[in-house]
This record gives sequence, C-alpha cells and structure tokens, in this order.
Amino acid sequence: MVELTDVSLLQSGDISSRASICQGFFTAILTTYLGIKYEDLAYGVKNGFAVVGSNNGHNGCSLGGRQGFQSAVKFPEDFDGIVAGAPGLDFNNLVSWRASFFPLTGSVESPDFITARAWKTFIHREVLRQCDGIDGVMDGIIEDPSLCHFDADALLCKPGEETDCLSQVQVDIVRKIFSPLMGEDGELIYPAMQPGSEELATTKLYAGKPFSYSDEWFKYVIYNPSWNASTFTVHDAAVAEARNPGGIKTWPNFGDLAEYRAQNGKIIVYHGRQDNQITSFNTERYYNYLLQSDGAGSAGQLDRFLRFFRISGMFHCSGGPGAWVLGQGGGAASEGIEFKGETNVLAALVDWVEKDVAPDTIEGVKFVDDEITSGVSLRRKHCRLVFSHLLPLRVYTDRW
Repeated sequence: MVELTDVSLLQSGDISSRASICQGFFTAILTTYLGIKYEDLAYGVKNGFAVVGSNNGHNGCSLGGRQGFQSAVKFPEDFDGIVAGAPGLDFNNLVSWRASFFPLTGSVESPDFITARAWKTFIHREVLRQCDGIDGVMDGIIEDPSLCHFDADALLCKPGEETDCLSQVQVDIVRKIFSPLMGEDGELIYPAMQPGSEELATTKLYAGKPFSYSDEWFKYVIYNPSWNASTFTVHDAAVAEARNPGGIKTWPNFGDLAEYRAQNGKIIVYHGRQDNQITSFNTERYYNYLLQSDGAGSAGQLDRFLRFFRISGMFHCSGGPGAWVLGQGGGAASEGIEFKGETNVLAALVDWVEKDVAPDTIEGVKFVDDEITSGVSLRRKHCRLVFSHLLPLRVYTDRW
C-alpha cells in the first residue's frame, strides 16, 4: 500500500496497480492532510476546491462528485459544504456499465456498428421528435428524459429505404443502450442511458472501442493485463462488485451521513440531464434511495442538508444546448456570471453554509456559441428535486 508520505510516486506517475484502490481518496487527502492550500478563490474553484469565507468547501464533478460523498462519510469534519456534480456513485457498477457498451456496439469494423454520424443526425433527430415536446416546448432540450420512453423501432429501415435508418440488429443495439443493465440474478446493475446524450456519447461510450477507464480498471485492479474488454459480461460486473476494492463503491445511506449532518454540513448535488458519460438516472435513483433509507423520515429531513438539482440540456459536468453555466468547476462554467447564490452553485453553497439560506432554484445561463462575448442565448431556473416530484418516477421501473 502506498503511504501518504510517498508523494514522489504521485509526482513521477509511478503508481502501481495496488495503489489504484486509493485513488478515491487522493484528492481529499492531498488537500487536507499534506497542507496543499488554495488561498485564491478563483484558482481553487478551477481546481475543484475553494476556500469560501471562513468555511472549507469542496466543488467537484464526476469522480470529484463521488469524492465529495466519500469525504462526507469518511472525513465528515473536512468540508462544511460540498458541491457534488454528476457524481460517480455506485462506482463498481458504473465502471461495469461503461464497460458494457463496447461488446454491445462492436468495433468500428463491425458490420452492425452505428456510426457517429448516424447518432448525431437521424437518431438524435428521432430522439428529439419523441422526447423534446413532452414539456410542451420544442427547443432542442429534453427537460425530463425520465418521462420519455424512446421507441427505437421508429429507426428501422422500411422496404426500399437504405439511408438514415437502421437494420433490425442496430435497432436492438439502440434499444439495449436505452435500457438498464441487469445482472445474472435479474437485479439492476446500473440504470439506462438517458435519451438525448447521444451526440457526445459517440466520443467514448459509443466510439467502437473500450472505454479506457473501465478497460484499465478490469485489467489492473479486478483481473490482470490479459483481460480483453470485448469479452465483458455481467458476470464480470458481479465479480467487481463483490471485490469492491478499497470500499470504493460509494453508495452511502442516510445513516452513513449522520456524522456529516451532525457537523451541520451541506451538500448540493447537480447532474446534467444529457450527460454522455454517467447517466443522470443514477443520481435520481440515489436520491430516491436516500429517501427510503432508515432514519430519513421524510423529504424534509433530507432537504435540510442535501438538495439535488437536475440540469436540463447539460452534458457531462459542462456544455450542452441548455442553460448549463452555473459556476460549477471554474473556467468557462463560472466566467460571465456573478458570484451570487441565485446563479452560482458554489455561491449558493456559501449562502447555505454561512447564512442558512437553502437554495430552491439555481439559474443557469447559456451563452451564444458558448462564448461569453457573444451574449446570453437563454436563462433557465433549475429547480431542486422534491419528494412530490420524485414519486411519479418510481413507476418507471425500466429506468432503474
């Protein structure tokens, strides 16, 4: 096991596979225990951390979002407030879900491989045709993909058609992509990919090659370097989940967060509803799981320390056709907007921690061509998910 004092290993990049199970803690450990400080707010936000007022705050997305939850459970005194964007929760099964796409899509040489052009053009158009208008507005943004049950059969080539349509085998591939991954025992491994994410999912999950993070995880942590990503099955998912290296799963219940709640800690969770790397359905599933955990009592109990915002039209952590700029992660996501709780997720966390002003909405911004100098294209208030809104989602058992 690599000791915390072995910082040279991190600097040189010479970290053995045995150290891989520690990766979930390195960010928090380096910041908190090795004395690395981010005194400048802008610099801190850009690198996923910030010193906010007199309190410490964590602002991470993806694996950074997962690290925020791990910190709340294992190091509850470290951060008074946590922003967890698109968190990689249920980590072992997330890795397996990502690994499942390559055997499903096949390589780019496969006769049934669905090209990026197909996904970005006629498949995406059909997704929008079926899903975009559910909220009453055709604007290229799927407000709530959980309400859309995409019918892949609409893509099947009719007699005489040869372009902008799919074979039956390809239709089945699309249907499976938009279906949850189920285990050998018939139980859920990971929720379905949400429709609307296909434009960017072509860069990794639908690219006709192994997803690199999953490939390396199974080769160097679960099995050995001879493992072949094309052979992945749900049995491999069961093996990874059973081993749960280093306790990396990250699926805390309400009770697991008791110490963090006792510290009066606050957590703001957000997830883009067109996420192309981690399906947003999983974070909804987690919020529902927290509500049903022993001791949660009611949504009011949960909302006293954790609030969840679903960001329509946002890809993975940033980007997308919607009002995705809300101060997350620094850089373009925080530039061009004021540092105030109404429009900036980190500022909203500061207000909640220091002033006890809990956010109900966060207004996102979309700049024209994502260029600040080009002006604002749209603004949209993203509402926190509340219990009354979540209840109807339970009927969608085909999602998770």
